[in-house]
Amino acid sequence: MKKICVFAGAAPGVDPVYSEAAYELGRVVAGLGMGLVYGGGRSGLMGQVADGAIDAGGHVTGIIPKFLDRVEIGHEGVTKLHVIDTMHQRKEMMYSESDAFMVLPGGLGTLDETMEITTWRQLDLHKKPVIILNINGYWDHLLAMLQKVISEGFMHHDHLDHFETVAKVSEVVPHLKSLGHDTPMTKP
Repeated sequence: MKKICVFAGAAPGVDPVYSEAAYELGRVVAGLGMGLVYGGGRSGLMGQVADGAIDAGGHVTGIIPKFLDRVEIGHEGVTKLHVIDTMHQRKEMMYSESDAFMVLPGGLGTLDETMEITTWRQLDLHKKPVIILNINGYWDHLLAMLQKVISEGFMHHDHLDHFETVAKVSEVVPHLKSLGHDTPMTKP
């Protein structure tokens, strides 16, 4: 089974469109017979993407550090909930168990995960797809910042090829369907 890692906020955001998109993404992943890997929480967009996959009969793997289990509260309805010790272990498990990465709106944790997995792709540590779901233009400023980084000479323009951007959940379906052979990730 192919597994899709979704990075998403532990908060719902102010616009209900974010929660709707997260829930829909979970349903799409499960509907395509793929597993969902995510941060393990039941709150916010994380909880919505898990709920969507669960409601569609999907396999859901949550990975949450012990200290966050008290804050984000681990989702007890998932297929498998790993409660581990550190954020580094969480990210390592999420990355190694996944065949592709989807990014929903979120905060600093989502930014951290997105920048790290994209940097690892730039460094050729993996070749797995990274897809940013720019729901409601949420990531427009980040994308503009990356253009600024390029124009100031700190990044090559072709580094933008290490991720793709889509505006709505339905646009990820062709990407998910095209996942071919396994693309293992090497450790840095």
